Amino acid sequence: MLDIECLGRGPRVLALHGIQGTRAAWLPVARRLAAHARFVLPNLRGRGRAPRGRGPGDYTLDAYAGDAAAAIERHAAGAPYFLAGWSMGVSVALALLDRRPELRPAGLILLSGTPCLAQARWFDGEGAALLAAVAAREHRLGLLQAADHDAVAFTWRAICLTDQRPLLPRIDGPALLLHGSADTDSPHEHARWLAEGLPQARLVTLAGAGHALLTEHTERVAAEIESFLAQHARPPKDPHET
Repeated sequence: MLDIECLGRGPRVLALHGIQGTRAAWLPVARRLAAHARFVLPNLRGRGRAPRGRGPGDYTLDAYAGDAAAAIERHAAGAPYFLAGWSMGVSVALALLDRRPELRPAGLILLSGTPCLAQARWFDGEGAALLAAVAAREHRLGLLQAADHDAVAFTWRAICLTDQRPLLPRIDGPALLLHGSADTDSPHEHARWLAEGLPQARLVTLAGAGHALLTEHTERVAAEIESFLAQHARPPKDPHET
C-alpha cells in the first residue's frame, strides 16, 4: 500500500525523505513552493501508513527504490518529473535511477546526501546501542515526524556498507546539489564526490549550514529549487501543435 500526499501545482517533484524522517521533512519546502511545483511526497516503508518490514532484508536501497518507482508510476504516469532526495533520499534516488533508468527525470535535486554510505557515520553500535543512537540523532536533527526506530535500525544495517560512486557517471541530466558546509552527517567532501561524479551537477554550498537544510534553511532551499525548476521544466505541449 502506497502512502502518498500531493501538494501544489506545476511540474511534478517526487521528493524522498531521509532514513529517520517521513514525508513531513519536505513539507516546509513543498508549502513554500506550492504555487510553482506539485510535490509528490511518499512515506517510504516503515513510515506512516506504508508497509512495515520484518528485518534488514526488507529495508534495502533496492526495496526503497521500488517504493519510489511505484509512486512515480502512479503520479507521474510518463509525464516529465523531477526527482528530489534529502539525506538517505539521495541514496534511494541514485538506486532508483540505476535500477530503473527508463524513469529518468527532467532533473535531480539532491540535498545533504552522500554517494558512499560506507563512509558516513550516522550511527554506531548494535542492538540497544544502535537504537539509542537512532533516538539521539532524531532529537539532534529536530525531525517534524520520525520513522519507527526499528525501521531505522534495520535500514542502517542493510545500507551502511553501500558505495554508489561507480554509478554516478551513468546518471546523466541536470542535477542541483544543495549541501551545508558544516554538515557532520554527510561531510562536504561527500557533496564534492557527487559533484565530480554526476556529469551535469551544480553544487551550491550553504555556508555554515548543517544537515537539516529542509527545516533550518527553508527559504534558501526553496529559492534554489524554484530557480532550477524554472530553468529545466518543459512547458506543457500546445494541443494545437503538430
